[in-house]
Amino acid sequence: MTTLLTGASGFVGSAVLRALLADGHAVKVLLRETSDRRNLEGLQVETAIGDLRDRPSLDRALKGCEALFNVAADYRIWVRKPETLYESNVTGVRQVLEAAGEAGVSRIVHTSSVAALGLPKGGGAGDEETPAVLDDMIGHYKRSKFLAEEEVRRLVAKGLPVVTVNPSAPVGPRDIKPTPTGHMIVEAAAGRMPAYVDTGLNVVHVDDVAEGHLLAFKKGKIGRRYILGGENLTLRDILQKIAAITGRPAPKFRIPHNAVLPIAALAEIWTRFSGGDQPFVSIDSVRMAKKKMFYSNARAREELGYAPRSVEDAFRDAVAWFARHGYCPPPKTP
Repeated sequence: MTTLLTGASGFVGSAVLRALLADGHAVKVLLRETSDRRNLEGLQVETAIGDLRDRPSLDRALKGCEALFNVAADYRIWVRKPETLYESNVTGVRQVLEAAGEAGVSRIVHTSSVAALGLPKGGGAGDEETPAVLDDMIGHYKRSKFLAEEEVRRLVAKGLPVVTVNPSAPVGPRDIKPTPTGHMIVEAAAGRMPAYVDTGLNVVHVDDVAEGHLLAFKKGKIGRRYILGGENLTLRDILQKIAAITGRPAPKFRIPHNAVLPIAALAEIWTRFSGGDQPFVSIDSVRMAKKKMFYSNARAREELGYAPRSVEDAFRDAVAWFARHGYCPPPKTP
């Protein structure tokens, strides 16, 4: 089976690529001319040059393909020009799915995010059916992912064979940028996080997310979405686990969210005027941190047979990869 994979040079996409190759797929990857190709080294794939925003390139890439895994996304919580997020994450999604439909692709897995899902008003873990509206979405990234899912539902209603997966916060090897979660691990592993805020994440190994994509492809129901998550942890618990792996002390002080907001505002101003790529903390990230982003993977377990490994293994693999590639010092403990 010939499968087109978008986002293959990225963190989640490169894990999905390895899972597809191991499963016997002949994989064609959609890459931009400027894509960082380190995550593709040594892998036997066909390359198609294109972009989600360039419809003719998508038509060319999908020729002869029987399946599509659309993993590509612009994953930035802060961005200078918010319209670029919507161009990739909404317009781009619509274009690649429409192109797949016209090419006669028989099965599509679209990678969304738990960022597009709701959270229970009284706290607790959200799931695929937790109610949410666009106004619940904090920041342009979450709004773009929410709107992309609306495009998916519209196209499924027209007969497009799409299964949606919603990864939580993946960690593990090959996080070359790194992602916001990976950046947090790097800072903690280097002992550069003296304090924390009261928030929480659902953390999962990136290779389990990749396996979840394959399971969704084989067993998922058209039009249904599946949370590919792991364990719900407070940020304090996350930092303690990383400290145990690295042999460095965990932060002991909790900072109120409102105390961080002025710092985030100054960081954004400095980034804009200095020409930097990302502030070390953004206003939207602080606003998001006011809620614990906990989710349930029960549907994926029950319907797909999804079975993620322990979060300790995920953190251990992430720290080892970051240390091996010079992002942080090696652990003090074996």
